[in-house]
Amino acid sequence: MNAFKTVSLEKDCVRILDQTRLPVQEVYLECRDLAAVATAIERLSVRGAPAIGVAAAMVLALEAGKISADNLSDFVRVFEIMCDRLYRTRPTAVNLAWAIDRMKQKVFSWEGKNIAGLPVALKEEACLIHDEDISSNRSMGNYGQRVLPRSATVMTICNTGALATAGYGTALGVVRAAIENHKDIFVVSCETRPLLQGARLTCWELARDNIPFELITDNMAGYYMKKKKVDAVIIGADRIAGNGDCANKIGSYSLSILARAHGVPFYIAAPVSTIDISAAGGDDIPIEERSANEVVCFNGTMTAPQGVQVWNPAFDVVPAGNISGIITEKGIIYPPFGEGIKKIVSN
Repeated sequence: MNAFKTVSLEKDCVRILDQTRLPVQEVYLECRDLAAVATAIERLSVRGAPAIGVAAAMVLALEAGKISADNLSDFVRVFEIMCDRLYRTRPTAVNLAWAIDRMKQKVFSWEGKNIAGLPVALKEEACLIHDEDISSNRSMGNYGQRVLPRSATVMTICNTGALATAGYGTALGVVRAAIENHKDIFVVSCETRPLLQGARLTCWELARDNIPFELITDNMAGYYMKKKKVDAVIIGADRIAGNGDCANKIGSYSLSILARAHGVPFYIAAPVSTIDISAAGGDDIPIEERSANEVVCFNGTMTAPQGVQVWNPAFDVVPAGNISGIITEKGIIYPPFGEGIKKIVSN
């Protein structure tokens, strides 16, 4: 599984699978500087909270080798300007800030050491972040697959697979782990308006891995639950508040309400790095609003009247009360979430 690489650090570039070109073309971008990676994150060539964190760490490592500084103070001054640019690319996904902060801590820990060795150390740290993400996804999948029966239909939204991470996936990682444990899993992929990450990306991954699935439009989810069997809804998250409220791709909130109305368990699968205990609840999570063009046109073709007013939040918030459990690489947190989140973050 996952023969492709979502993002990798090469000798002179960060290599990114351009997800805006999928499923029609498998094209890789060779981003040779921070501006190119920042643009790739903003235009969703690389997307998914864990994946953009990895990409940010890798470009910081790449650019570190170009910084001309005689001492740590001069290095830090340049490095922090680069970090500030990356922070601004996607405000909702906390994994991005987490990865940048981890790279900054590596720099700050270099006090008293030879500055010449810092770029190598940062490259090692970026690669470690990449490898740890895959490892945590596999651990998350192993915990998560335990909530699924031997034969299960799983509904999901957006893309939470290898394309959204360094590899393997979060919610799709649970599906993969269940299949590896010889469970019979069928996936229902919501298309995910307005950019169709479910249709374009999740279906592409599932087809590549020969995982049985079918695609539905977002507004079919409730009727699907009524007319057909759904054993669980499993989605990812871009930020988890201290009370268990979870921000995820727009449409997740509606899906959680439908699942609750039909008695379907609703799970979040996300690494601990997605938890932001500084956000007491969902109202404290910044929600990115994106260009109206994503709604009024697709592939360059207008689908709405010119000049129409558009509201385009990229995410919504699933309230903790609609969530059956939060699956992490350290175990599953069950409601009430507050104490469980504090405990798992501190471990």
